[in-house]
Amino acid sequence: MPPRPDAHPGGPAPVRPAARARTGPRPRVARFTPAERWIHRTTAVLLGTCVVSAACLYLPQLAELVGRRALVVTVHEWTGILTPVPTLLGLVSRAFRADLTRLNRFGPHDRRWLRAVLRRDTREGARPAGKFNAGQKLYAAYISGAVLVMAGTGLLMWFTDLAPLVWRISATFVHDWLALAVGIVLLGHIGMALGDPEARRGLRTGTVDRRWAAREHPLWRTDEDRDG
Repeated sequence: MPPRPDAHPGGPAPVRPAARARTGPRPRVARFTPAERWIHRTTAVLLGTCVVSAACLYLPQLAELVGRRALVVTVHEWTGILTPVPTLLGLVSRAFRADLTRLNRFGPHDRRWLRAVLRRDTREGARPAGKFNAGQKLYAAYISGAVLVMAGTGLLMWFTDLAPLVWRISATFVHDWLALAVGIVLLGHIGMALGDPEARRGLRTGTVDRRWAAREHPLWRTDEDRDG
């Protein structure tokens, strides 16, 4: 009997088209542009350095370990001032401006998402979200406001001739306690990111798995122009 046309004597059996489709890469969808990823990474480095240097200034154990207080102060001051710069430069990006618009919109589906989180409701469809869920919107709003307040109070502490003594004392109080709150929120943000590898992959490569997007952000692809 002659050999079958698709037979490969001595070798592995050929992969059928259906099998190739099943074992091939999952379809992916674009989520962030290179400019948006650059803004996120640069801001993360600056803000992280600012928080770590603040910890080295205020915690005696870290201060003794690191030493060189004058250098740490300089690093802390300049990273604090530079933290908003990537966002300001990123405004030239049309995609970044569009995402800022989405982050600034808070709709009924966001309130449903928050209620589901508070109830710990993990049923499918219980947490509707557009490109950004309500938690990400609240985090972005909080960090944006905190960075501006920290920069303003930091300038009053840095340039002592800008304001009377009572203003500088108040600025120091606000700066110190807000820095602690920012550090706690950042740790929570990092913890959430560590629990979602696909979200991290989206920030690293710019694309995410289509099924992940449909599950975690079901309103994103269906009505992106209206998405909040």
